[in-house]
Amino acid sequence: MKKLYILCLLMAANHFYAQTEIDGIMMDKNNFCTGAIYEYSSWDNYWEGNFKRENLNFGTISTQKISVNGNYGITDKLNAIFSVPYVTTKASSGTMLGQNGIQDLSLTLKYLFYEKEIKKNLLSFYILGGFSIPTTNYVADYLPLSIGSQSKTGSVRLMSDYQFGSLFATASCSYIKRSNIKIDRNTYYSDRMHYTNEVDMPDAVSFNARAGYRTKRLIAEAIFDTWTTQKGGFDITTNNMPFPSNTMNMSKIGFNGKYNLKSVSGLSIIAGANHVVAGRNVGQSNAFYGGLFYIINFTSTKTKTTTNEN
Repeated sequence: MKKLYILCLLMAANHFYAQTEIDGIMMDKNNFCTGAIYEYSSWDNYWEGNFKRENLNFGTISTQKISVNGNYGITDKLNAIFSVPYVTTKASSGTMLGQNGIQDLSLTLKYLFYEKEIKKNLLSFYILGGFSIPTTNYVADYLPLSIGSQSKTGSVRLMSDYQFGSLFATASCSYIKRSNIKIDRNTYYSDRMHYTNEVDMPDAVSFNARAGYRTKRLIAEAIFDTWTTQKGGFDITTNNMPFPSNTMNMSKIGFNGKYNLKSVSGLSIIAGANHVVAGRNVGQSNAFYGGLFYIINFTSTKTKTTTNEN
């Protein structure tokens, strides 16, 4: 459900806009963009396999998340990005208690390896490598209210971006490798009985496409995003709780916006929303988010310090 795909979250910045790993923007050398984002999402309908249903035992599942994010320009063509989210879950009905805590630390290196101007338009290609690790010992086997899956992940993403005037289009695809996890019981059933506490976590493939309007002051974009579990997952069984290694497929649409303030140089406001339009073993969630980001130019600081010393 909502937490079913956030379990597999590779980068918290994946649904946000502030020079993230899946947009066609690079942070300049020695510039550091940092900020926080608040997100609220909820769902009361979900897919049990391909069957869409509701469950009055827990009513509406809501998730609140506050993420601290940052992006540092190592060079003009190489960026380092991090994100740490604090997640809180809640069920409106029933006896299941919500969970809260710090989820996973995610790190990504983003490299611009090809750029060419074509009739005053700009074509760019990127390669990205990332990983994430759990930061706390939260409970993974408590879906749909757990805050994460406890799986360590690694990913490789290829991305292209084409800017033509003030318009742009970006497309990317990634493969996510996930480590096995251990749960607090010695047996569990998937499509067969397992007499172990180790759970095989299936890998996943993610595709993202976005297009819209982009200038130095304003960015507005529409987004289409998919998440597809690879071989090894299985469906939620009828009237049963979901499990960390379930097949979790999802398609969603949304929009992002970013505005750089004129009155405060380096300060930007971001906002957006997304909606799950189709899925398998996930909730049909609606999410809304907003945040503030600020760019610190360490080059200017170094230059001023050197000038003062001279």
